[in-house]
Amino acid sequence: MRLIATVNWVELSGYVASLLVFTAFYMKTMIPLRVVAILSNVAFILYAIGGRLYPVLVLHALLLPLNCIRLRQMQGLVSKINQAAHAELSTESLIPFMSRRRMKQGDVLFRKGDPAKEMYLALSGSIRLSAVGTSLGPGSVIGEIGIFSPHGQRMDTAICETDGELGVIPDERVVQLYYQNPTFGFYLVRLVTHRLLENYFKAQRAAPSSAPC
Repeated sequence: MRLIATVNWVELSGYVASLLVFTAFYMKTMIPLRVVAILSNVAFILYAIGGRLYPVLVLHALLLPLNCIRLRQMQGLVSKINQAAHAELSTESLIPFMSRRRMKQGDVLFRKGDPAKEMYLALSGSIRLSAVGTSLGPGSVIGEIGIFSPHGQRMDTAICETDGELGVIPDERVVQLYYQNPTFGFYLVRLVTHRLLENYFKAQRAAPSSAPC
């Protein structure tokens, strides 16, 4: 009877381990997949001990800590993303990545349709976006939409209303920061969304007044 019980226990461990492996291959999200993989490692270890299957035991004894490490890394990444989604980015933190450029009143920073090769931070002075009729002062980020537009082109014309100074960051560096710094990435997403919605509502308000009498 003890032998039968042992065999049943070993077989049950093997069936459970196999089912968990199948479930892991079927799953699409990484954290639940890692949890199931860890459980399958434990089940295979029990199965290997009961059946004296030492190669299987060694394999899953190595995979178990690896899956635990990957699970912790994924949980840490999710935690960082959640923190970044609710964090506020100070535009001053971008200055170390920027070069400085002096601008004169009347200078054209860029024109609609130009290639978007740089993003700007207004350090002083005022920039006017002519098509949407908006003026941007110190602390404002300018030119971010064009960098992420499908064709990488400027969506408006920007003209300096006053003398001033800009922080300039190339598009390649913007993309690097977007991927490397979740807080910066979420800041850009929110900024682009805000600008597009602002322009949309401005167009809606202007539409009735431009209609013919």
